[in-house]
Amino acid sequence: MSAPRADIDRRSLPLLAIDDLSIEFRTRGGIVRALDRVAFELKRGETLALVGESGSGKSVTAHAVMGILPAAAHVAGGTISFGGLSLLQADAKTLDEIRGREIAIIFQNPRAALNPIRAVGKQISDILVRHGNVTAAQAPGRAIEMLAKVRIPDPKRRAASYPFELSGGMCQRVMIAMALACEPALLIADEPTTGVDITTQAVIMDLIAELASAEGMATLLITHDLGLASEYCDRIAVMHAGQVVESAPTSLLLTRPHHPYTAKLIAATPGDAASLDDLASIPGNLPDLRRDDLPACRYSARCERRADICVMPPVPRVALAGGGHVACRRPLGAEA
Repeated sequence: MSAPRADIDRRSLPLLAIDDLSIEFRTRGGIVRALDRVAFELKRGETLALVGESGSGKSVTAHAVMGILPAAAHVAGGTISFGGLSLLQADAKTLDEIRGREIAIIFQNPRAALNPIRAVGKQISDILVRHGNVTAAQAPGRAIEMLAKVRIPDPKRRAASYPFELSGGMCQRVMIAMALACEPALLIADEPTTGVDITTQAVIMDLIAELASAEGMATLLITHDLGLASEYCDRIAVMHAGQVVESAPTSLLLTRPHHPYTAKLIAATPGDAASLDDLASIPGNLPDLRRDDLPACRYSARCERRADICVMPPVPRVALAGGGHVACRRPLGAEA
């Protein structure tokens, strides 16, 4: 019999709360300071996007929540709380129960994430037997039901298919079926539309949003696509070089960004731009996270508003009217 479900009934608490999370990787080239004091919250039933350039720490954050960081990773500080339960202090048995049952993840490369030598229906059955209080006899039928739920045509036949026999979009639907099989409280979607055409992207995102709404499930969307986040998410947290620089309700963040990086990211996002000339690139590059002398604000070297004080720790988190926070000493709207 499975262990009791994690304590997620404390309704006054956020479902997921990350506070001052710092993570380092020990590599041959030195210590990579991948995350620095990352902080945000996710409420039950809410959809939050974690947005930023490649290398900003989005997937590292997701893997830390799932407890699947590589051996080279070291949590240098901070907390991750899931419904009041500390995930960083939980033992291996508790984490095994939570993963797949309470928290599920969709990886950005579904074909690589699926077992290539096991039929997809059997892979869903494995999850159901392990976490879903479903018997081995019941699991195949439930697996077919899940494939139908994610609108895979002829689900009974497809359940016997192997990943190499399916398209990228179909593999992603199988991953969604696996992730939602045990009705988790939190779904992490890590770049769920990578490698599929734009039409399939819309289908996948509509499907995730529809199923999340029907199940009352919270969703953490990891993406570099601010346009995608703006369409599907209640709130957005912007990451740069391992730091969350701003988080706010989507409409507020898009219409009145407070962090200079957020404003540059919006200006660089295709939307109503008539041509490429209307898009503004973000100057500079992400800093080398192996540096021993990283400034307190890791965006400061790229920032047009930088001042001497910007490199001095700690960077304050300033509460925003309308909800959210900005981590900046000279936010937009303040006196220059």
